[in-house]
Amino acid sequence: MTTEPSPGFLDPVPDEDGAPFWAYAARGELRVQACADCGEPRFPPRPCCPHCHSFSGEWRRMSGRGRIWSFVVPHPPLLPGYAEVAPYNAVLVELADAPRIRLAGNVVATPGAAANSVDPARLRIGAAVRAVFAPAAPGGTPVPRWLLERG
Repeated sequence: MTTEPSPGFLDPVPDEDGAPFWAYAARGELRVQACADCGEPRFPPRPCCPHCHSFSGEWRRMSGRGRIWSFVVPHPPLLPGYAEVAPYNAVLVELADAPRIRLAGNVVATPGAAANSVDPARLRIGAAVRAVFAPAAPGGTPVPRWLLERG
């Protein structure tokens, strides 16, 4: 298994609404947008609350804890950068602080490890994970990645 991120991975392209998410991620913080009026968290970020239609928003710090809601193990054919580390895991994580929000990423052995650094046989729906941040490619934007919690 590879121990460094692949240089061929796609880097996020932040838009105006999502730019704060990536700025916080660069600082190692997991934050999600929430309505400043009704309090409902929302992801992906957007200007208007889908619950109360308010245009007031704030960014709330999350604990970084969650559980695997779903996962897949992609196999080639894939984009070249991804094929180099296949098979690897791609997970959806339900946040403990905001259960209706699910973030995509990879479960990794350490923050800077490759997407294939955890044997997919170790993954289970409902497994506890916590967020860490590392670029998917050297010099890239830090993205949420997930470590399995022991317990």
